[in-house]
Amino acid sequence: MATCFWLRSCGARRLGSTFPGCRLHPRAGGLVPAPGPAAPGPAQLRGYAGGLAGLSAALLRTDSFVGGRWLPAAATFPVQDPASGAALGMVADCGVSEARAAVRAAYEAFCSWRKVSAKERSSLLRKWYNLMIQNKDDLARIITAESGKPLKEAHGEILYSAFFLEWFSEEARRVYGDIIYTPAKDKRALVLKQPVGVAAVITPWNFPSAMITRKVGAALAAGCTVVVKPAEDTPFSALALAELASQAGIPPGVYNVIPCSRKNAKEVGEAICTDPLVSKISFTGSTTTGKILLHHAANSVKRVSMELGGLAPFIVFDSANVDQAVAGALASKFRNTGQTCVCSNRFLVQRGIHDAFVKAFAEAMKKNLHVGNGFEEGTTQGPLINEKAVEKVEKQVNDAVSKGATIVTGGKRHHLGKNFFEPTLLSNVTQDMLCTHEETFGPLAPVIKFDTEEEAIAIANATDVGLAGYFYSQDPAQIWRVAEQLEVGMVGVNEGLISSVECPFGGVKQSGLGREGSKYGIDEYLELKYVCYGGL
Repeated sequence: MATCFWLRSCGARRLGSTFPGCRLHPRAGGLVPAPGPAAPGPAQLRGYAGGLAGLSAALLRTDSFVGGRWLPAAATFPVQDPASGAALGMVADCGVSEARAAVRAAYEAFCSWRKVSAKERSSLLRKWYNLMIQNKDDLARIITAESGKPLKEAHGEILYSAFFLEWFSEEARRVYGDIIYTPAKDKRALVLKQPVGVAAVITPWNFPSAMITRKVGAALAAGCTVVVKPAEDTPFSALALAELASQAGIPPGVYNVIPCSRKNAKEVGEAICTDPLVSKISFTGSTTTGKILLHHAANSVKRVSMELGGLAPFIVFDSANVDQAVAGALASKFRNTGQTCVCSNRFLVQRGIHDAFVKAFAEAMKKNLHVGNGFEEGTTQGPLINEKAVEKVEKQVNDAVSKGATIVTGGKRHHLGKNFFEPTLLSNVTQDMLCTHEETFGPLAPVIKFDTEEEAIAIANATDVGLAGYFYSQDPAQIWRVAEQLEVGMVGVNEGLISSVECPFGGVKQSGLGREGSKYGIDEYLELKYVCYGGL
């Protein structure tokens, strides 16, 4: 039923099954079987592609993109719609040889791209941004198709994604050095900023477009080239960006994409991260995987940026405005069905306001959260990315209930399908429960009652990660104290949504290294060179 609605909403006619040897070619309004041998074209989708039929054929790429060319791999892997389980298409399953070829292409391109003027790099990034805006509807539908994200949120991600290209197109022309006057009268000291080289970019499925442009925009603006390995669940977004980069005139080899299956992900990741031609690794994902990549980087002392796991506290003090806190909690916790790295994971509510907050939060969840297919109008909560993600939420709920927690609302799988889970609120939560010390990545909000400010800060900081944190208070002195004492890289004060292209994104402790976005983001792709100019 969900798939039928999707096809209707995309304005596409229903497609029959396709079989090995049957090729598809683009036609206005959808994809139809080609009458004969298919000429090379922008949308030769392997296998069943009905779920993507209503989209622009030019953006539906399934091969790797290396050196400015679309290249097939020896094998393919399926990409599925998490809402219905239907196959969206078969994508090139790159291996070690394809990964190394992509690195070589990026290195060859770097030798010339680094010499391109900042103004020209800026202009090309701006053209890429303009094309994203022109194609924002189709790009958003691709995100919803492969990740399940509600279409309204997908549109928001595309704008956020494009804004990174716009931002770094402007920052490209603001890479300044320094002149240092030393005690020696016949010398001058210069500090230059130069691109580090080829960057290996490994991105997650939860923001399949924005996590690419946030890294790639900065890298290209600095004069670096990139090899992108997108998440196996969501390769179509990365490949669509490659098509638009090509249309924008980004030179061959500057932006390369090598999709691969979960089976090949480990060896492909290792290949690009250990290749001597790669100078930089940028990764967004789990802390566990980040540690593995750090080991790879250590062997050749590569530069790294790591945006890893979080366990964000959301603290509500007695002085807080309850309505504001509830609105912030909804936005922070349930965006992308709880599948963001900065989602609130633990709700700490002071005793004096606890009962009022829990009651208001439950009512707001029931009123404002609507589970459904991401293409259905009114859906705010789509599917989780796969059944394993559902099992993790279910395990945390069962663990909490077995240890005394109370289910206020939700608490079980949703009847829509195996990848859906009800938005869930738990009270009477204690610190020995899994949901308080294990990142959830799902629609679960556990509430812990506390008494004092000191107790809340101690609970919030009692973890080895520190990406984001949130708190609500109307006490100015308390706001300064808590903001300074929370051990996180980003703090939301009376605000549940904190991400912005203009602001630095990143964490402390085991939540990562470096910062992305903002004026600081481009520094992650630049080396400082000191030049001593003598004989003056």
